[in-house]
Amino acid sequence: MNGWQTLLYKETLRFWKVAAQTIAGPVLTAMLYLLIFGHALESHVKVYDQVSYTAFLVPGLAMMSLLQNAFANSSSSLIMSKVMGNLVFLLLTPLSYFNWFVAYVGAAVIRGLVVALGVFVVAAFFAPMSYAAPLWILVFAVLGATLMGALGLIAGLWAEKFDQLAAFQNFVVMPMTFLSGVFYSIHSLPAFWQGVSHFNPFFYMIDGFRFGFFGISDVSPWMSLSVVGGATVAVSLIALQLLRSGYKIRS
Repeated sequence: MNGWQTLLYKETLRFWKVAAQTIAGPVLTAMLYLLIFGHALESHVKVYDQVSYTAFLVPGLAMMSLLQNAFANSSSSLIMSKVMGNLVFLLLTPLSYFNWFVAYVGAAVIRGLVVALGVFVVAAFFAPMSYAAPLWILVFAVLGATLMGALGLIAGLWAEKFDQLAAFQNFVVMPMTFLSGVFYSIHSLPAFWQGVSHFNPFFYMIDGFRFGFFGISDVSPWMSLSVVGGATVAVSLIALQLLRSGYKIRS
């Protein structure tokens, strides 16, 4: 393996060695949401015709888990290396800033996809799923994981201690994922909050992802693709620029 492949392997092995925490834990959390909300609201909420509320929940929960875990993987790895002081060993290698980006974001994408797949495997016992447009599913899953992996890289570079990283996740990532249509369609919201939702890029990730399963969405999947694609490029360029400048990792 060359340099970036070795770093990618190391970052993948880092979360795989503690799969009970990094993979099984998030899958269990998603299943608890599915059981609680699905059982409580199945007979009271109807979002799409011929789609049960439990089935409606599954793609949203899978994408929410994918986004949160992709962010957590790159951000936690970088902040741990900074706090523990072993980042210096990586700085001594001849890896370019682009190699860093590919390895950290690549591992985040892998973890996000594995967690989402785990959610679908377990959810298959609770709700039958359809796959109207599998290519849309894959595109939004990869773009969403890449976006959050790059955002996690930015957060990990910015944060100097775990408290700062936790604040970023609790006050930025968590609210935006929960308010993105995971548990509801934005058409059920008042007009004002529908408009606010359209400024949340996480909404477009989940809505486009859900379109791949049911062929139905709150907005055009092409609009969702343009928003998510544009956001992914913008966040990735920022992360690359920060890595290139050595922001908070080079004295």
